[in-house]
Amino acid sequence: EWGFLGGLFDSLQAHSPMLGRFWLLLMLIFRIVILGTVASDLFEDEQEEFACNTLQPGCKQVCYDMAFPISQYRFWVFHIVLIATPSLLFLVYTMHHHNKSNCKFNPRYREDVRLRRLYILNVVFRILAEAAFLVGQWLLYGFKVEAQFPCSRFPCPYTVDCFTSRPAEKTIFLCFYFVIGAIAALFSCAELFHISVKWFCAGPEPSKTEDSGISDNLLNVKQEEGIKKEKQQE
Repeated sequence: EWGFLGGLFDSLQAHSPMLGRFWLLLMLIFRIVILGTVASDLFEDEQEEFACNTLQPGCKQVCYDMAFPISQYRFWVFHIVLIATPSLLFLVYTMHHHNKSNCKFNPRYREDVRLRRLYILNVVFRILAEAAFLVGQWLLYGFKVEAQFPCSRFPCPYTVDCFTSRPAEKTIFLCFYFVIGAIAALFSCAELFHISVKWFCAGPEPSKTEDSGISDNLLNVKQEEGIKKEKQQE
């Protein structure tokens, strides 16, 4: 449902700085759209097209499991879901915050600080997840899908040669998603530095309601002191 997904990204974009919007652009176009339109057709028959030069029952299955412990397509889908979940939780909290913004007992400045801290936690989790998935992709697949894969795992009777389907295309996708992940991690690090300098290095700005409340209290105190002095003089 692209309409529902676009509405969520519009809501996230309204609460994100400029660097966060670039990360959303990378997430939407270079990951979700390409993964849903191109990569799904490329990886849908990878297990069927994985062939080994033996007819031993079970050998092909164990060799495929050894060559690809996790399918690249499912690995990237899990990556997108894990990274998008904190952003969606932050969006739910901001919507809840705006629904209660008209409450008289809701201090505006404290809620804004809380939203900023939650957004910073979201960015920190995003950076850690990006780094973890980059390392995981490198350990699982490297940067190249081999066309020939030797396998000597039981129940194969001897070392058999297995062959993957379309290794060149899959190698291009591996490198492409690794580069996109590295760029997204750099954008997230730059966004964390930017919002930290912008939100924490600048002094807190008291709201107008707080200033008016403080001035009213001072006037009341001065009036009470003047009345006490007049009574003492009398």
